[in-house]
Amino acid sequence: MNILPESNPALFAKEIIRASLEYSALPEPPDEEFYRQPSACFVSIKKDGELRGCIGTLEPAEADLGHEIIRNAQSAASGDPRFPAVIADEFDHLQFSVDVLSAPEDVSGPDALDCSHYGVIVSCEYRRGVLLPDLAGVETVENQLDIACQKAGISPSEEFAIQRFTVSRFSEDWKPGDVPGGGACS
Repeated sequence: MNILPESNPALFAKEIIRASLEYSALPEPPDEEFYRQPSACFVSIKKDGELRGCIGTLEPAEADLGHEIIRNAQSAASGDPRFPAVIADEFDHLQFSVDVLSAPEDVSGPDALDCSHYGVIVSCEYRRGVLLPDLAGVETVENQLDIACQKAGISPSEEFAIQRFTVSRFSEDWKPGDVPGGGACS
């Protein structure tokens, strides 16, 4: 992604959830080229540093990134099956980030991966698992692939296809002119 936003995507995601919890009208995406491009993204929510919700898309599901962020922020807050829905009382303890994904590319094997730089998608028949890059506790490509395979229900003895992608990570403290980070939910 070469276009950078003027408005922070993580703060936009946070405002979506604030409005949802207050039963207010959702904010419209900022009127910027960055938000008008179609792109896949993940929205991660942490509470006091611990994962609280993370939902995303590997391919755009909406017409533009702004509406992709709206969709995934709401899903991360209320539709992540690992967690109960976010409630208003915890909002002040939440931190948001938005990872905007590059298009996935096929790779021939683990040698083409770097767990600090690339996210992975593993697939076998109809099963697919994904893991974002640069996650705490994921130190090796083998560990990254093992976790992605577990998520997909792919056993270690099965053959599977591998794709990689990069992310531009926007945290709440990102400012225009900063370079986005690279990869944080599991």
